[in-house]
Amino acid sequence: MTLPEGTPEAIGPIVAPEEVVWSPVAEEPSPVSPVFDELTRQRTKEIIARYPQSRSALLPLLHLVQSVEGHVSQDGIRYCAEALELTTAEVSAVATFYTMYKRTPCGEHLVSVCTNTLCAALGGDAIYARLTEKLGVGHEETAGEPGTPGSITLEHAECLAACDLAPVLQVNYEYFDNQTVETAEAIVDALRAGERPAPTRGAPLTDLKTVELELAGIFPDLERSVEGPSIAPETVRGAQLAADRGWIAPPMPDSPPALPDLPEKKS
Repeated sequence: MTLPEGTPEAIGPIVAPEEVVWSPVAEEPSPVSPVFDELTRQRTKEIIARYPQSRSALLPLLHLVQSVEGHVSQDGIRYCAEALELTTAEVSAVATFYTMYKRTPCGEHLVSVCTNTLCAALGGDAIYARLTEKLGVGHEETAGEPGTPGSITLEHAECLAACDLAPVLQVNYEYFDNQTVETAEAIVDALRAGERPAPTRGAPLTDLKTVELELAGIFPDLERSVEGPSIAPETVRGAQLAADRGWIAPPMPDSPPALPDLPEKKS
């Protein structure tokens, strides 16, 4: 290409621009944030040691990070990546796939309202609508300062596997069955007042960070974490009726029945 002034040689020798050295506005944080203290590092080693392949420890490590920070931050992703010798892209792909890992700071309690088909039809949508109005927040938003006493993160959840007890909600993943708008409101009022109402099923309530530690496989109080009923009468009603009436399933045959003949092919 010829420049308007003539050939390229006519403008003199071509000199590369001087290298520009940028001064960072803020110092880059360490890949391992100081928030992950020595106790967390020791727990990290214990968790990783449980698995033949270290990368298999990623899910519990993300819960461990969440038990410290109240969410999975970018520092938390770097921490897991460094501990497991993974890339931050690999860790981010997992952290953003599962809804239990929160990318913004959560409240002291996580309230999950089931809005899948059966719960929604039986009142779940009405419960969620009332709580959003009452708390002034939407999905995965927090009422109050995250992490402070009485703060609540609200979310609508897909199926919580309790259709026989619909509508249901969970507080820190513990079940509150057969809810109404009024009972759900009362639960939220109690949580905001610093109380911890008893779940219908599951362990006594603690807080979200403690539950995240347990999901990581660390149990500071194992006896407490297995207290409380684990089933509801509605769930085992069929089994109870069978036992009361002497119903039993037929025994398995010694040999499987013959398969039916295949239909003839039409020409």
